[in-house]
Amino acid sequence: MPQNKRSIFEEVASPTAAKPSPAAPARSRARAMIRGWLVVLFALVAVMIVVGGMTRLTDSGLSITEWRPVTGALPPLNEAMWQEEFEKYRQIDQYALMNRGMTMEEFKIIYWWEWGHRQLGRLIGLVWGLGFAFFWLTKRIPSGWTPRLLALGALGGVQGAIGWWMVASGLTEGMIAVASYRLAVHLGLAFVILGMIAWYVFALGRSEADLMQARRAREGRLYSMSTGLMHFAFLQIILGALVAGIRAGAGYTDWPLMHGVFIPPELFEMTPLWVNFFENPATTQFIHRKAGYLLALFGVIVWLRGRRSPHPATRAAFNTMFAVLAAQVALGIATVMQAAPWHLAIAHQGTAIMLFVLIIRARHLAQYPRMASLRG
Repeated sequence: MPQNKRSIFEEVASPTAAKPSPAAPARSRARAMIRGWLVVLFALVAVMIVVGGMTRLTDSGLSITEWRPVTGALPPLNEAMWQEEFEKYRQIDQYALMNRGMTMEEFKIIYWWEWGHRQLGRLIGLVWGLGFAFFWLTKRIPSGWTPRLLALGALGGVQGAIGWWMVASGLTEGMIAVASYRLAVHLGLAFVILGMIAWYVFALGRSEADLMQARRAREGRLYSMSTGLMHFAFLQIILGALVAGIRAGAGYTDWPLMHGVFIPPELFEMTPLWVNFFENPATTQFIHRKAGYLLALFGVIVWLRGRRSPHPATRAAFNTMFAVLAAQVALGIATVMQAAPWHLAIAHQGTAIMLFVLIIRARHLAQYPRMASLRG
């Protein structure tokens, strides 16, 4: 009989157990460094979206009429240069039809908004480029992550081109603002980039071994439902961009009706029919409202399912997501009833960022649950 009995809860070290690799701490540090770099990129992209919203609300997007990715980084440095930029702006229809008589000081305000928006884009590209080059040259990028990080840079480049494609639509004859559908594409891609960065940040916050272990306990049904909620929220963001692009939020300020009726009679008054979905304020706001109701309803269903998760961290993530969803619905109603003043409109957009990321976080925890220890 052995003299030393072991408790059934005592951890026993097996002589054949695999020892941690000496390179494990270095890999962990590399993941933490890349995660920190991505957090900086995430913050910059979030700020970029908010600044883009202010650029739209102040009608500043057409103040710079040329696309100069490199030389445009420098603003006008003297009065003659300012006069030259102002003269270019005077040649477009936004000035002739909306801002005729604008002073130089007024022009400088809208110019700085657009220049700041473009400058942020350059800064994001620089932070990505320098960071990726450093991690690649020092061989710190984990296996399988190089294509993902390269994709972020590629999408950033595409976003810059789409930004000019959007601005160019407002420089054509008869236009006083950018085309709403191009604005929606531009904003949509910004949220795609933001969502990808968020997912990568969540993934890099845990080791590959931890993620592989957690994957075995994934909640497939909850993951599928939260994926659907993420896509629905993204669609609602696109619909919101269409509303913002034609300032449809400034009309129909009663709620829950629209000018006293459930379905406005002017819903499809434009021809051809498809134009209403992009240029008719009644149609765009009606669809955005009704999609918001459906999103809220689906959000309740997903939240109730998330509350049944056996994992405390997952339940907490879905609770937080639902709280922000409720706040976003209330904020959306307030924004409409106040005719979309800039401070409420920006708050609504900022909360959309928060909600979208929280849905992605809850989705990630459904896919990779954080295990609660038995002792805990």
